Amino acid sequence: MNQEYIIPNAWSIIEEGWKPSQVKSSESLFSIGNGAMGQRANFEEKYTGETFQGSYVAGVYYPDKTRVGWWKNGYPEYFAKVLNAPNFIGIDVFVDGEELDLATVQEVTDYRLELNMKEGWLERTFIAHFSEEKAIKVIARRFMSLEIDELAVINYKVTAVKGDMRISFQPYVDGGITNEDTNWDDAFWEIEDVVSDGHQGMVRSRTNKTNFYVTTFMQSELLKNGEHVQYADHFDQNNTVVRHKAACDIAQGESVTLRKYAGYVSSLNHNHLTLQSAAKAVLQRATEEGYEKLVKLQADSWAQIWAMADITIDGDLKAQQGIRFNIFQLNQTYLGKDSRLNIGPKGFTGEKYGGSTYWDTEAYCIPFYMATKDQQVARNLLRYRYEQLDKAVENAGKLGFSSGAALYPMVTMNGEESHNEWEITFEEIHRNGAMVFAIYNYVRYTGDYSYIPEMGLEVMIAIAKFWHQRATYSQRAKKYMILGVTGPNEYENNVNNNWYTNYLAKWCINYAVENINKVKADHKADYDRIIAKTELTDQEIGAWKEVADNMHEPFDKELGVYLQQDGFLDKEIIPVSDLPKEHRPINQKWSWDRILRSCYIKQADVLQCFYFFEDHFSKEELAKNFDFYEPLTVHESSLSPCVHSIQAAKLDRMDQAYEFYLRTSRLDLDDYNKEVEEGCHITSMAGTWMSIVEGFGGLQIVDDKPSFTTKLPEQWNSFSFKINFRNQILNVQIAKTGTTITLEGKTPQDVIINGETVTLEPQLVNA
Repeated sequence: MNQEYIIPNAWSIIEEGWKPSQVKSSESLFSIGNGAMGQRANFEEKYTGETFQGSYVAGVYYPDKTRVGWWKNGYPEYFAKVLNAPNFIGIDVFVDGEELDLATVQEVTDYRLELNMKEGWLERTFIAHFSEEKAIKVIARRFMSLEIDELAVINYKVTAVKGDMRISFQPYVDGGITNEDTNWDDAFWEIEDVVSDGHQGMVRSRTNKTNFYVTTFMQSELLKNGEHVQYADHFDQNNTVVRHKAACDIAQGESVTLRKYAGYVSSLNHNHLTLQSAAKAVLQRATEEGYEKLVKLQADSWAQIWAMADITIDGDLKAQQGIRFNIFQLNQTYLGKDSRLNIGPKGFTGEKYGGSTYWDTEAYCIPFYMATKDQQVARNLLRYRYEQLDKAVENAGKLGFSSGAALYPMVTMNGEESHNEWEITFEEIHRNGAMVFAIYNYVRYTGDYSYIPEMGLEVMIAIAKFWHQRATYSQRAKKYMILGVTGPNEYENNVNNNWYTNYLAKWCINYAVENINKVKADHKADYDRIIAKTELTDQEIGAWKEVADNMHEPFDKELGVYLQQDGFLDKEIIPVSDLPKEHRPINQKWSWDRILRSCYIKQADVLQCFYFFEDHFSKEELAKNFDFYEPLTVHESSLSPCVHSIQAAKLDRMDQAYEFYLRTSRLDLDDYNKEVEEGCHITSMAGTWMSIVEGFGGLQIVDDKPSFTTKLPEQWNSFSFKINFRNQILNVQIAKTGTTITLEGKTPQDVIINGETVTLEPQLVNA
């Protein structure tokens, strides 16, 4: 049974009714961010119930020393972790001296939590009853500014519902914060200074080892019945906390509001010696703009995002809410402004996975950012990997590879591998292929070939060198093998010849050779620079081709399917539908030994290859492989439903496609995996977008043109989306009456609509 407390709404995530058991889940679901920082939806006032405090600054991390019982050569020495940053939202609230705490007040009524995705704010409303004679209503709204991305704004309004009372606020910044997932209980932060300067409070912190400097700041004012009364001024401070205070009396029916401006400035963007003056500059701008203007700027900024990124669904409210939630969280996590940043699987919603970068970015996220933003955003994501190429070469060197071979990390903050499960760190090498596929995907979509001679070819060469060295020649089979790997199906470790990995390796080599020749012909200066840098020879390229041309690809002629790896059919093949319900999920109910021996698949593996290289295989081949592997897939990865939804749509199996879509779009909202309190699945949310655009919309690039093979789920009356294709906007509308595509741009564009090539003329758009 999935949770179902989130109220369906087209533009908001809404919870009604006070249920303490839901607090940690809601802290994840209602998280807010602006690409530069983010936080869980923790309460501003004190809360002594179960909670998971979390605030995060993009790009700031700590290398937590690896903890393993048996060290293996090649293990990374640390796991890079996003840091739980100093808490700036805190506002202790006292009513006639009695502290507000929803865990201890007499009763909580009229509780409502809303995350407004259209305008980008979080609002919590409730009535707290202290006694029969005393009650207050609280409306607390906060947002993280997209316009000023070092600023957050909190508007905390208290109304006397029963009785006259004195309301006292104590806004504070707390630097004494720890991560829940530390390996050794190390202190991640060193607090260097706590400052209370008039009505401004600041905590200056430095990360141990990595030496990131962050100043967390605040400034608060008090308003009574909407009129300014006073600033909150110094009240108390210690080694970790700076606390201010403001108070006033209100009669029954009157209101008092604490308005708090707060946020982070870091040494990522400022000289660490000038952080205090940088914080003051942010506060000055915030107060000059004023609350009402900042609210409007926030709404305007989100309106610009939605104008391009929105997907509308008519006739299915839960599906509409699901896709907007996914699009909203993706934009809260990453906006593409800074090529030093990337997309963690939990974004700013929790600590799991360390906030690090995975292959999810290249495989799932880049298509979303290419199509819904300017292509420079996707280029920044590719640049991120190029700038970490030296570290990828180092990573490969630690495992015994040489001559500039690169192995990109499974998990990273700065390019170094920081994952320490051997079956992932050493074996899940298919991630290298995703790096090259992302380059290919970017070029075919944007038409921007310049990335390859400038940066991409160096990455391809280093990865081709790796595949060449990683392959083993079998004298018996007269084929090259890739032994001892883990494919995308992480429920099988240390297997030989995972088909997806072998196919990727072969393709990567061929694509590298193709582009070496193209750059040599068309970009001679870049070619000479790259060849000198990589010391590449024709002899080495010939050796690569020998590997690619003779790569072993496991295949069963009788079934007509590619085998996930050698020996897969030696397993007992029992469909998931025959598993007793009490055995699910198997990753929580079975021993690892039993999982490894089973035929069950965590997420698309063979079918991941069919997704990447859809034009390499026929629809009949897809059907055979889908029919064989999907019934064995337990979908215990957030990345699984989206790929299967896309492929089911291609096969015209719309019931399955819709079921998988709903699962991926509401994975967190309905808490399918019973883990949402740990954070949301941000990177798989890009897969949700793909389920609609590439699945139901059928988007492909065919003969250098966008092609749409459209399918409409029977539950929907219509749906629409936009894509930015080569700096022109295609507006796609799919209804029961047919598909309509209009063009916003300057030059005609050929598109393929359900097999027919059509030339779209630009429509005039009012500025």
